[in-house]
Amino acid sequence: MNQKANLKTSKLSHSSSSTRTESTYQKTTLPNGVRVITEAIPHVRSLSLGVWIETGSRDELPTKNGISHFIEHMVFKGTKKRTIKEIAQSIESVGGYLNAFTSKEHTCFYARVLDEHLELATDVLSDMVLSPTFPEKELLKEKNVVLEELKQAEDDPDDIIHDYFEKAIFKTHPLGMPVIGTKESISSFLRKDLIRYKSEQYTSDNLVIAAAGNISHETVVELAKRYLKNIPSSTKQKRAGKSGSVIEEPNYVLSEYYKPIQQAHICLGTIGCSVKSEKRFAMQVLNTLLGDGMSSRLFQNIREKYGFAYAVYSFNNMMQDTGSAGVYVGTDDSHVQRCIDLVWKELKSVRKHAVTKQELERTKAQLKGSLMLGMENIPNRMIRLGSSELYFGELITLDAIIAKINAVTKDEVQEMAEGLFVEDRFATVIFHPKGKHETQSE
Repeated sequence: MNQKANLKTSKLSHSSSSTRTESTYQKTTLPNGVRVITEAIPHVRSLSLGVWIETGSRDELPTKNGISHFIEHMVFKGTKKRTIKEIAQSIESVGGYLNAFTSKEHTCFYARVLDEHLELATDVLSDMVLSPTFPEKELLKEKNVVLEELKQAEDDPDDIIHDYFEKAIFKTHPLGMPVIGTKESISSFLRKDLIRYKSEQYTSDNLVIAAAGNISHETVVELAKRYLKNIPSSTKQKRAGKSGSVIEEPNYVLSEYYKPIQQAHICLGTIGCSVKSEKRFAMQVLNTLLGDGMSSRLFQNIREKYGFAYAVYSFNNMMQDTGSAGVYVGTDDSHVQRCIDLVWKELKSVRKHAVTKQELERTKAQLKGSLMLGMENIPNRMIRLGSSELYFGELITLDAIIAKINAVTKDEVQEMAEGLFVEDRFATVIFHPKGKHETQSE
């Protein structure tokens, strides 16, 4: 059978005044189900290539929490073709870099190289994804490495507090588990656990190749066919059937922890909207208005007016079927309650009073500018390609996104605030700087 007859290809070219960048987006689905997504940008000399797997911490059992992230580490520890050192040198020897990341929903291995090294990048990444050996001696060492990473995260309270916060709002759902795992789960991993989880998740229907830069779509497709021909398929259900427990309605939670730190840290918020929600653009405008940047309401009030914090911002994390939204503040322990009161003053203000036309337009311009500036970065374009495919099955053009942002009204922003900022649906997590040993009070 002619393999090309089974390829499904779509193409979209765009050059707009808003992006000011000529590029061509194309998608091909290979006969084995692997999706190849590219965005050709001919005026650059580099490319970013990513291999995305639709698996993350939300797909794990509690006893195996952190295994997606641990596998991400272990694929760098040797394959059937390459040693640890050869993997490290493969991309760096041509001036590029090789890295990976794991989230609650995705795992991505990626390389940034000059355009002439596309095949090398494809070879190395596919080798890592398809043929890791998970050597026992490296597994034992890497457990210690990840446990040190966990300790480092615990020593970074303004970062780790978000894990505590997500546990408070998502409770027993897998989304409440940390991406990195726990000391107990990491210590328990066996080689057979890694092999089993990888065989279940690293399948053709879960895999996307995303490439952005000075590339030819046809070349990327041919390389993907050649290097990923042996990837197994899966008959298992997709995530909708894997996630297990239902996300509970949010309710009031106050969790206070006492840690050997110098500053108090506050994270308060609730369950937000999903990346597919029609209200997501109003949510993005609301988040920018409240706490994104120096001109935001929270920054101007808590930091500039009162001087209570160095770091204060709002956040909006959108996922496949849900999200999280809230506010972070780092402050002196004596100012904790005052900062919480000031946060709620702003949240209630935007609930009760519609934003002015001038503030709405300024906020939209800030949001649009941030999105467009991000597109001048080739790795960002690759990440946008991969995540868009996994969430939507296509690339949503920047022009379409900007049109949606432009269409947001002040009434939609206020409606979003009214539905979101309800005190008895909020969780508040506080780290207090007291004592040498961690304690907890809820």
